[in-house]
Amino acid sequence: MSRRSNTEQRRAEIVSALLAVMAEHGYEKATIQLIGKQAGLAPGLLHYHFKTKAEILIELVKTLANLSRQRFIELAASATTADDTLRAYINARLAKGAGADPHAVAAWVMIGAEAVRQPDVRAVYQEAVRAEMQLIEALLSACFGERGRAATAVPALAATLLALMEGAFQLASAAPEAMPVGYAATMAIELLEGYMGGASH
Repeated sequence: MSRRSNTEQRRAEIVSALLAVMAEHGYEKATIQLIGKQAGLAPGLLHYHFKTKAEILIELVKTLANLSRQRFIELAASATTADDTLRAYINARLAKGAGADPHAVAAWVMIGAEAVRQPDVRAVYQEAVRAEMQLIEALLSACFGERGRAATAVPALAATLLALMEGAFQLASAAPEAMPVGYAATMAIELLEGYMGGASH
């Protein structure tokens, strides 16, 4: 495997710095100066790699999507059935434990808010959501197929699961102490199993 170039490494450091600064100050107050300080770089060097803060945010969207996918791949490595793989996916997205990152979850929620305001961020955010939908649909289709059932409702069910996850992220970031500990992954799995066990469409 080839080593990252200095430019790639530096860009990754800047993106990580934005994540850390957002976790502490939010996106609005994540100034180039604060990002540079976190990364140990002069503001001018940040502008060499990214023209604007929004460009760093766009790269962060891609980074977080890749990290989420990587956690799923790792958790699904020992899966032997479609149901096991779906559980691994839900745990990768919602469960605590190894690989879970509350700062990444909070950043994802902030990115969603910025996607409403910034068209460039919205475009890459929608691309990430679309890829996530395709993955969920494939996982659900495999589960229905394993049960010998056709499922015309897979797109709607995938959208519902994604909406549940995004809502759980919002609550975990904005009102963590109001929610039961560890509820999200457990209940998402139970709800899906209940639906798929009784589904006839």
